[in-house]
Amino acid sequence: MNPELKTPGRPFARLLIATTIAAALPAYANDAAEIEKLKAQIEELDQKLRVLGRKQEIAAEEAAAKQKSAPVLTAGDKGFGLKSADGQFEYKLRGLVQLDYRDFGGSAFPNAVDGFTARRIRPTFEGTLFGKYGFRFTPEFGENKSAVVDAYLDVKLDPAFQVRLGKFKPFVGLERLQGGADIKFIERGYVSNNLLPNRDVGVSVYGDVLDKKLSYAVGLFNGVTDGGENTTSQDVNSNKEVTARLFATPFAGSDSVLQGLGFGIAATSGDSNLASPASGAAVGVPGYKTPGQANNFFSYANRVASNGKRERWAPQAYFYRGPLGLIAEYAQVSQGLVNSAAERTTAKNSAWQLAASWLLTGEDASFRGVKPHSPFRQGEDGGWGAFELVARYQENQIDEALPASFRGTTYALQAKSAAIGLNWYLNDSSRFALNYERTRLSGGTLDGKSEDFLVARYQLAF
Repeated sequence: MNPELKTPGRPFARLLIATTIAAALPAYANDAAEIEKLKAQIEELDQKLRVLGRKQEIAAEEAAAKQKSAPVLTAGDKGFGLKSADGQFEYKLRGLVQLDYRDFGGSAFPNAVDGFTARRIRPTFEGTLFGKYGFRFTPEFGENKSAVVDAYLDVKLDPAFQVRLGKFKPFVGLERLQGGADIKFIERGYVSNNLLPNRDVGVSVYGDVLDKKLSYAVGLFNGVTDGGENTTSQDVNSNKEVTARLFATPFAGSDSVLQGLGFGIAATSGDSNLASPASGAAVGVPGYKTPGQANNFFSYANRVASNGKRERWAPQAYFYRGPLGLIAEYAQVSQGLVNSAAERTTAKNSAWQLAASWLLTGEDASFRGVKPHSPFRQGEDGGWGAFELVARYQENQIDEALPASFRGTTYALQAKSAAIGLNWYLNDSSRFALNYERTRLSGGTLDGKSEDFLVARYQLAF
């Protein structure tokens, strides 16, 4: 039998399936189009994300490049600074303020005045240009002054060969080369204040050789009187002064107990005739001060002037090991003189000092300053800073062969001074100091008399 005749429903089923497929074809076609459309949109979004990601990468690269070339601004205990990213240019603003209370006693100078004083007020602007050229400018406003302390340029061609020109400290005195914020005593000793040059105008060639174990300096300056400081004005004569210094630290960087030892010698030589060729006027020579810097224990007679050769020599040394610091210095000057009666003579004066320091809180002593292990802070986790004991003995001897016609009316021929003190370093920038120094005078009209000098200081250096 024919199967189609036995199942009459099949033609209908086939028709139903065909109808369903025909109805579904348009829907399928619509879904395929939507899918293609979605694919296109996804590809477009993917492309946009890729572009956006690349833009972000470029922005990050540009930001990193700008950061590498951007100047660095700093502020801390060493002042304020601005430095180029490559380190070739740097500018710093620093400062030093020292406020004292001074009390004078003893029989030598009964009219000495006690009181407060602003010993130093010194802002400093310094920096480096092109990585090789340095500069420093420091005015002074302390003690009612308005003067230029330092104004010089440095040419740093090589650690072994550098040039400094302008107004600065000649490379001569050891203690003088310590910064005003780093000296252990409130006032420097006789060697620095009474004999060797303070600051002068000129040029020096200096550097470190032999693996930085030997420092040298040679300079040419206008020339200053004992302990003197020159101005920035034109010199009054054509005579100049030559300075030279060698200083060795042969054990630096080693494990030897002598690694903190340094020693050397310095000298100056020049014609000290300060008579002006134009006016014939002569500049007098200054007196020699006691440690308090307020009174002269020796003064020359009126109208005594420097005339002839002035030569100085100054052996010097320091030693630092752990909390212990020692500094020793000697200086002698040979000075040609002339008085109002046209009499001539040569005075040979000398001074020396031996000073010691000991950090009670265990920090390492150094020539450049003290960094407390535990800076002073209030609160349970705060520290007390660093405490340092200091002691010094020093003498200043005036030439006993100096004729009476060259001596002032009130004077001594020798000053012997002993000092003790305490320094409290609150942190790297702040310090309290207390010094007591007794000076005994001998020879001349002040023979047997003394001066007591008690001074307290607060110092802020940054």
